[in-house]
Amino acid sequence: MSQFSSEDEAELQSLLRELLKGVKDRISGAPSVECAEEILLHLEETDKNFHNYEFVKYLREYVESSLGAVIEEETENFTRGDGHAVGSGQDTVVHAVTKRTRESTQYKQMMQTLKQTMMVVVESLINKFEEDQLKKEEMDRKSQHEQSSSHYTDNCSDSDSSFNQSYAFIKHEQLQVISEKLDPGRPRELRLEALQSLCYAPPSDVLSCESWTGLRRNLSAALTDPDPELSDKVLQFFAKTFSSSPLNVTKDVYSSIGSILSLFLIGLNINYFFFFLCSRYMEEIIENTLSFLALHSEQAMSSPGSEKSLEPVHLISLLDIKATWFKKWMHGYYSRTVVLRLLERKYKSLCNRHFKQYYLEFVYFVHSLCVLGRLVMYTNGRKLFPIKVKKRRDPVTLTDLVVILINIIGLYVCVCFCVYTLDSLSPTNLVMEVLRTLCDRTECAVECLYQIPVIETLLAPVITLLKGNAIPPKLNSLESGLTHIADMLARIATTERGLSLLLYDRNLVSAEGENISAAHVVVQFTQRLLAKELHVFSELEIPPAVSGAFIFVCRQMYNTCEGLQVLRPYSLHECIAKAWRKTSSMSERVPTPVPGAPPAITSQELQSVVAWEEMLLDNLLNFAATPKGLLLLQQTGAINECVTYMFSRFTKKLQVSRCEKFGYGVMVTQVASTAPGIVALQSSGFVQTIVVELWSALECGREDVRVVHPKSTPMDPIDRSCLKSFLSLVNLLSSPYAVWELLGHRALPNKMEYNLREMATSVLDLMDRLIIINSDTKIHSLFNYEQSHTFGLRLLSLLCCNLDSFLLLESQYNLSELLLQGQRDNVTDPPSGEGEFIIDGLSVERNHVLVRIGSVGGPSERRLPPRALQKGNDPYPWPIVSTYPLPKYYILDVPKALRTKQGKNRLLKHKVLLYICVMYGKFLKLLREDSEQDLCLLLKHCQEFLSQQRVSVSSELSCFQDGYPGHDWFASTVFLLMHGDVGRSLSLLLRFSRLLPSAFLWPPRLHSSVHLPIEIAQSGIHPIYSCTAHYVEMLLKAEVPLVFSAFRMSGFTPSQICIQWLGQCFWNYLDWPEVCHYVAICVIMGPDYQVYMCISALRHLQQDILQHTQTQDLQVFLKEEPIHGFRVSNYLEYMEGLECNYRSMVLSDMRSILPRSS
Repeated sequence: MSQFSSEDEAELQSLLRELLKGVKDRISGAPSVECAEEILLHLEETDKNFHNYEFVKYLREYVESSLGAVIEEETENFTRGDGHAVGSGQDTVVHAVTKRTRESTQYKQMMQTLKQTMMVVVESLINKFEEDQLKKEEMDRKSQHEQSSSHYTDNCSDSDSSFNQSYAFIKHEQLQVISEKLDPGRPRELRLEALQSLCYAPPSDVLSCESWTGLRRNLSAALTDPDPELSDKVLQFFAKTFSSSPLNVTKDVYSSIGSILSLFLIGLNINYFFFFLCSRYMEEIIENTLSFLALHSEQAMSSPGSEKSLEPVHLISLLDIKATWFKKWMHGYYSRTVVLRLLERKYKSLCNRHFKQYYLEFVYFVHSLCVLGRLVMYTNGRKLFPIKVKKRRDPVTLTDLVVILINIIGLYVCVCFCVYTLDSLSPTNLVMEVLRTLCDRTECAVECLYQIPVIETLLAPVITLLKGNAIPPKLNSLESGLTHIADMLARIATTERGLSLLLYDRNLVSAEGENISAAHVVVQFTQRLLAKELHVFSELEIPPAVSGAFIFVCRQMYNTCEGLQVLRPYSLHECIAKAWRKTSSMSERVPTPVPGAPPAITSQELQSVVAWEEMLLDNLLNFAATPKGLLLLQQTGAINECVTYMFSRFTKKLQVSRCEKFGYGVMVTQVASTAPGIVALQSSGFVQTIVVELWSALECGREDVRVVHPKSTPMDPIDRSCLKSFLSLVNLLSSPYAVWELLGHRALPNKMEYNLREMATSVLDLMDRLIIINSDTKIHSLFNYEQSHTFGLRLLSLLCCNLDSFLLLESQYNLSELLLQGQRDNVTDPPSGEGEFIIDGLSVERNHVLVRIGSVGGPSERRLPPRALQKGNDPYPWPIVSTYPLPKYYILDVPKALRTKQGKNRLLKHKVLLYICVMYGKFLKLLREDSEQDLCLLLKHCQEFLSQQRVSVSSELSCFQDGYPGHDWFASTVFLLMHGDVGRSLSLLLRFSRLLPSAFLWPPRLHSSVHLPIEIAQSGIHPIYSCTAHYVEMLLKAEVPLVFSAFRMSGFTPSQICIQWLGQCFWNYLDWPEVCHYVAICVIMGPDYQVYMCISALRHLQQDILQHTQTQDLQVFLKEEPIHGFRVSNYLEYMEGLECNYRSMVLSDMRSILPRSS
C-alpha cells in the first residue's frame, strides 16, 4: 500500500477521530499545547490500550505491507553475512536491520506518503470542527436557556468531529472581530455572542494575539457591567485561562482582575464577594495582590459608629484562613524577596493593619497571625519592625509582638474566641505553632525569643503562683497555660544562647524579692509542684502534665554541666526520686481484682500512674548525662531502675527526648565509666544485647542473605558491618572500672567442646572465644576464625591502652605469654619451633599488641609497629616479637644497660607493671638494675598507709574488694622522680597526702577514703570522675565547642579519655618531661590545673579529633595514639587564662569534696 485512495483518507479520518475521543480525558488536562503533544508522543508508554486502537492497528498493517519485504531481506543478509543465527546477538541484529530499513528507499517513500495523507486528514478534521462550532453558536443564539460551562471545561459540540477545545485553532482576524464586538457601545446580544465565542478559543491564542490589549480593556469593561450574564462569561474565560495557560499569559489576566476588583471595591463598597487567587510567583502578580489587599474604606474608618464593611483582607481570610497563599509566596527565595521589598517600600501599611485590627473577628485574627508568623521567620521580614500603629504611642517591636502572642497563651488574657472549638484553629494552638517555629530557627529565636521581656512574660504567672496569689482562670485554662509556658521554656533551654539566658541573666524578681535568674524560678516552682505546696492547687490534685512539663524544663538544664552547676543546690534529684518512690509504691500496692467486687483503681487511673512513674524515671535518668549528675543519680538509689528503663527505650530505638538530636550513646558511655553504672548496664541486659548483636554480625551474618549470594571477604580488619558494635563495645569497656566489674575474679570457661550454635552473651564469652584462643576447639568453633580473632585482637589492643585494664587481664589470663606462644607457633616449621615467621594478619596484630603491652613511653620514647604491610620485597620489615624483652628496634635510643639483656620471658603475672615501670626508669636513666624490689616495697608501704584511711563498704562491687584494684601510677611516677630512692619517695608521698592536690593526682588516695562524705565514699565513683572530669566537659563546651560537639557525635565522652590520661599520669601519652611538668603545675599551681591540662591537650588535638570523628574512629585514635607535639610550656599561658576565668568555681568545688579532711 504505497498510495492512499479517497476511501482510505475517509477511513483514516474516522479512525483518528475515534483515537482523539479515547484520549480526550488525558489531553484535556494539559496546561498547554506543548504538553498535549508530549502526552500524544508518549501515549504508547502510558496507555495500556494503545495497541487496541483501530488507528494504531491500521498504521501497523500499513507499515508491514510497505516494509515487510525489506525487513525480511535485510534480516537474511545480516545473518548470512555474520555466520550465526539470530539468538545470542539478537539486540545487535535488531538494531542493524532497523538502521538499514530506515535508510532504504521504500521507508522514505512510505513516510512521505503518510505525512501528506495525514495532513489532508487533519485539515479535513479542523474544517469539520469549525463547521460544527458555527452550527453550535447558531443553536445557542436561538436557545433561550444557555448551558453554563464549568471553570475547567468548555461547552464543545457533541458532534462526531468535535474534540478537546484546547486544540482547536482561532485566527487573529477572528479575534479582532471578537474584540470589536465586545466594545461597550455594542448591543448586549452582540457582546454576549462574542464572549461565547471567546470561551471556546484556546487561551494561549487569545492572549498572544495582536489585539489582546484592546480585548483586555473590553473584557474589563464587561466585568464591571451591571449585567450579571456578561460578567459571568468574563469570569468563565478568566477561570479557564488560569487553569490552562503558562505564567506569562496568566500574569496579564491576574493583573486585570486585580485592577478591576480594586476599582469595584472603592466604588461600590460591597460587603462580600469571592475571587480566584492565583499562586504564580510573578512580580506583577504580587504587586497587584498587595495593592488590592492594601485597600480600605476611608469612610468606614472615619465613622466609628458606622457598620464595618468587609475589606480585601477580610475576604481573603475567609477564603484562606491560615494564609497558605502567603506561606507559598514566602517559601521561594525569588518571590519572598519581591514580597518583602514591596512591603518595605510601598505596602508597609498592610503590616500595621494586620496588627491593629487584631481583635476584629476570629477569621481575621487567624489570618493575621499566620501572615505575621511567616513574616518574622525571615531576616528581611523582621527588618520591617518596629511598626507604627494607630492608638499606640510607641512603635511595635519584635519583642512587643512576641510578648502579646505569649499573653494569648498565658493566664491573664481572656480570649474571646472560645466559640471556635477546633483544636487546629484555637488561638492558643495557633500561637504555639508560631512560637515553636521561631524556636526551631536559630536567628529567629535570637532576635524574637531570647530577650529579657519575653522570659519575664513567660514566667510572670509562675512567679505569681510562687508568691501565693490566686489566678482567676479555671483549672483547665491554668493547666493548659502552664504546660505551654513550660514547653516554650524547654525549647529555649535546648540552645546554648537560650540556656545561657535562663541560667545567668538575673533580671527576675523572686517571691522573696531577690533578683534571680529564670532557672532559679523554674526549679523553685518545680520543687513546689512535686511537694504539692502551691496554694492554687491546695484543694486539687496537681496534674502530672504540669509537673512533668516543668521537670522537663529543669532536665534541659541539669543534663548539661553548666546547668547542673546552677541547679545543684536545690537537690532536685532527691525531690524527683522521692516522687518516684511514692508513685512506684502506689502502682505496687494495687490489689488483685476480686470477681464481682468493684476495682480499687480503674485501668485508666493505673495507666496514668504508670506513665507518671516512667516520666519520673526518665527525668532521673537524664542526670546521668554528666559525670557529677551520674554521682547524684547513684546517690538516689534508683540507678538500676533508670538504666533498665533506658534499656527498654534503647531496644525500641526511641529518641532520648523531643529536644535531643542524638540517641542514648553518650549516656550509655557516661554510665559505663563507673562501677555502679556498668553493673546496672549488666543487670539490665544492655551488655548482653551489645555482645549478641556483635556476635551475630561477626559470626552469623545476615539471616536474609541467600546461600547463592555469599558475603564478600572483608578487606578491613574490622568489617563495616561490625564497626558499630565494635565502637559500642569500646565505649562500654573504656574505663578500667568496667573491666574490673565485668571480668574481675572471673575465670575463662575453656570448654572441651563448643556448639556451633552457641552464641557469646557476655564480655567474658568474647574474651574466651575471640581473644584468648588457646585451643583447636576454640578455633574450630568459629565460622570466620581469622576475621573474628583479628576483631578480638583489635579489641584487646584498645583494652590494653588502659594500663590498669591490662594489669587485670595479664594477672588473670597470662595474656602476654599466650600472645608470645602464638607468635612462636606461627612459623614455617611449627613442630620444631624453628623456621621463619609467617607474616599474616593475625601475626601482625599480635606483634602490635605485644609491643604495646611490653613497653611504656611517650610519642618520642617508643616505636609501635604498624598494622599494615608495605609494598616491596620486604612487606613487613619490623621485628617479630616472640620473647621479652622487646627488640631494641622498638625502644628509641635504648641505653646500653638494656641492650645486653636477652633471654626468655621474665614477666611474672603479678609484677608485670613493676617490671615495665622499672624498664622505663632504666630507659630514662633514672633507675638501677635492682630497682624492681624497691618499687615493690614503696607500693606496699603506700598500700598499708592508704588502707588505714578507708571506710568499710558493704558492697558487691569488685572495685571495693582488696583495696584499690589498679596500679599506683602516681607513686611510680614519684619513685622515678626520686631516682628510685624508697625513703625519699615515701617521705614525699606522706607529706603530699596532706595537701589538696593529692586527692586528685593520686587516685588511690581517695578510694573509699574516710576523708570523703560517706555517700561519696560508698558510691564507687571516684572524685576524679565526678569533679575533674565534670569540669573538663563543662569547660570544653565553652572553650573548644567544636571538640565537645565531636565527642557528642561519636558517642564517646571527654571524661572517659581524661580519666584514662589522669589515672595513669599521662604515661604512654606524653614524654617523661611533660609528665613531670604535669605533676609540677598541679602541685605548685593547684589541683584545678588538672582540668586546665586536659582542656589544653584536647585543644591541641582539635584538628585530629575533628578528622577522626568523620572517619568514625575517634575512640580508637584517642586511646591508641599518644599526644604528639604537646608541650606544657606552650600552653601554660592558656592555662593561666583558664585559671582567671574558672578557678573560683573549680577549686572551690574541689575543696568542698573533702569536708571530713583535717
